[in-house]
Parts: sequence; C-alpha cells; structure tokens
Amino acid sequence: MSATPAVKTFVIDGVDASARPEQTILAAAREHNIFIPTLCHLDGLSDVGACRLCLVEVKGARRLLPACTTRVEEGMEVTCNSPRIAAYRQMTLQLLFAERNHVCSVCVANRHCELQALATSLGMTHVEIPYRFPSLTVDASHERFTLDHNRCILCTRCIRVCSEIEGAHTWDLMGRGIQSRVITDLDQPWGESDTCTSCGKCVQVCPTGALFQKNRTGGQGCKDPSFLPYLRTMREEP
Repeated sequence: MSATPAVKTFVIDGVDASARPEQTILAAAREHNIFIPTLCHLDGLSDVGACRLCLVEVKGARRLLPACTTRVEEGMEVTCNSPRIAAYRQMTLQLLFAERNHVCSVCVANRHCELQALATSLGMTHVEIPYRFPSLTVDASHERFTLDHNRCILCTRCIRVCSEIEGAHTWDLMGRGIQSRVITDLDQPWGESDTCTSCGKCVQVCPTGALFQKNRTGGQGCKDPSFLPYLRTMREEP
C-alpha cells in the first residue's frame, strides 16, 4: 500500500504551489498570499461555505466551488480571480446588503464591519438589486448584549463558536430561505436562555453589527476574534 503524499502540488492563479494533505484551497491560498474574500470563515471554527464569497474556478469542475470547504487535489488548477468570479462576488455582496436592513451610517459596527470592508475592497459602489426592507425584530432582552436581526447575514459564526468553542449550544438556525434567522434555544428571548453563559464569544465573532455589547461608547463595534485558534489548540491538547 502506497503512503499518502506529504505534499500536494497544484496551480493557483497560474502559480505553482503546494499544500498539505487535507488542506483547503482557502488555507493554501492564504499561505501563498493570494486573497480570497470570506465572511463565514474564521480561523478556529469549522467551515460551512455559507457566504459563497470564496467561490473559485477549478479546471474541469462544472460549477464554481467554495474555497473554504474544497480540499486541494494533486494537479488541481485553481483560478481565484477572474471577471466571472468578480461578477459573482459583486452579486453576492449586493444580495447580502439587499436581503436585510444594512444602513452603515447608523450601524454600531460602522467602520468596524467585515461586510462593509469587503464591499469597499471589492469596489461595490451601489446596490442594483431591489432592497427587501423586511420587518425584523431586535432582541435586547439580554443583560449585556443585543441581537439585531436586521444586520445578520446568517454566516453562522455565532452558532459554531457557541457549539465548538464554548460548548453551550445556545444558538441555532431556524427557518428556510428568506425566512431563516438565528435563534437562542427553542426560539426564546436571549435574556431568558437557560444555556447562555454570557461569555460574549458570539458577539466577538459576529462580522457585522448583528450582535453587539450594550452600554459601550465609541467604537463599540470593535471586535477581536483572534482568540479562537488559541482556545481550540488548548482544548485539543491532551
């Protein structure tokens, strides 16, 4: 029986590259300083391919593939930047803005929002898709934190960090399609949750202003999720 190769070789944006076994296209691209935009991905959490911003072209594949969940294969040829991909990313960003009520000028995360930053870096100047303006609620029942469904992009970071890092399993996803929304426990108000530890990890990993801390002034949207890889490493060590 032949041993599994220690390194896989492939081509990414015309450059010869290598990747470790089981490494994703996204991880390999970042090691080679190739930019692929993401919103649902976060180091330290599992990948789910929810935001679809990291779609790339793989030679021979019939459709675009999410870089965060697609493993590198020997001899693979990947294109991360092309007019086709740029158009898809613009469309995805516009859909995210149009689906909920993102008004940057009055958002607590203004200038500290990953969605806003990506729109700027990818050159999105306006939204051509009609806004839906859904009537969504704000859950301010928690003593320390607030959930604003208007600013949620359903990246599920809060769900994964609560489950995989904190182990509380407070957050989940309810509904389908345009009706989807994040909930606590069995759709109870956040402040009435019996499982929430009030650790704030979900707030720290939220890429927008959907989850934020109350009673903070000046830059209250600032978040620092860099603690996640450290926590995961420490918990995995015997």
